[in-house]
Amino acid sequence: MPIYEYACRSCSHEFETLVRNGEAPSCPRCAGAALDKKLSVFATQGEPAARTAGPCGTCGNPNGPGSCALN
Repeated sequence: MPIYEYACRSCSHEFETLVRNGEAPSCPRCAGAALDKKLSVFATQGEPAARTAGPCGTCGNPNGPGSCALN
């Protein structure tokens, strides 16, 4: 049972919801059914977060802010 991220076209509310067996979700704020499924990253086991993060200094590099494990 995957958790998907959506953005509502009616009120622009962004939310995550658990989707079971192909049921159609609706916006929790306005109950709208016009939703855009957002692309999201998923967690993996065994890989450190520094390998999947971008080169922005927030990947958890022990050298502190502004450092990047990918460089």
